Amino acid sequence: MAAKKGSKGVVRSTVQIMKEKTAARSKQIKKAKANLKKAAAIREKSAPRRAATAKLIAQVAAAPRAYSAEELKYFKELILAKRKETVEELDSLKESMMDVTTGEYISESSNYSLHMEQGTDAMEREKTFLFASRGSKFVNQLDDALTRIESKSYGICKECSLLVPRERLEAVPTAQTCAEFKNTGMPCERGRIALARKKVGK
Repeated sequence: MAAKKGSKGVVRSTVQIMKEKTAARSKQIKKAKANLKKAAAIREKSAPRRAATAKLIAQVAAAPRAYSAEELKYFKELILAKRKETVEELDSLKESMMDVTTGEYISESSNYSLHMEQGTDAMEREKTFLFASRGSKFVNQLDDALTRIESKSYGICKECSLLVPRERLEAVPTAQTCAEFKNTGMPCERGRIALARKKVGK
């Protein structure tokens, strides 16, 4: 009698184990299906992004590496006009810095400061010197840009070697990088792709 009871206990235990194994297996299958569904959703969601990246890579690969002679001529005319305007402004500033009694330019450390009537005059004079300094620096930058035009390297980003967008050069003709790199110190997305391609030798 005891043996029969023990036998039934073993059968029940085996059945219970089988049920637990089946339940665990079912749980694993359900989890695997959920993971597959989640992965598919992620792939579907990222598909447009991958397509956009692939398109951008193709654009970078096919992009011209230099501006045409006609485009360089356009930029040269733009820069020369900007240079002429800046030089005229500088001439006007220099006239305002000239001592009417001697006809000489007054430096910030000259005796002019000894006979200024008001502190406001000193501030205005300081502003004038600052504007003149900035103007002179800008003229030098424009001259450098003209040199790059002559060597046909104008408009090529010094960071990634792609062309700086035309709109940026029209707004800032002395620019040598894209606006993103100028503002953040990091290449734009096109630049990152170009640098990655250059690294692998493509």
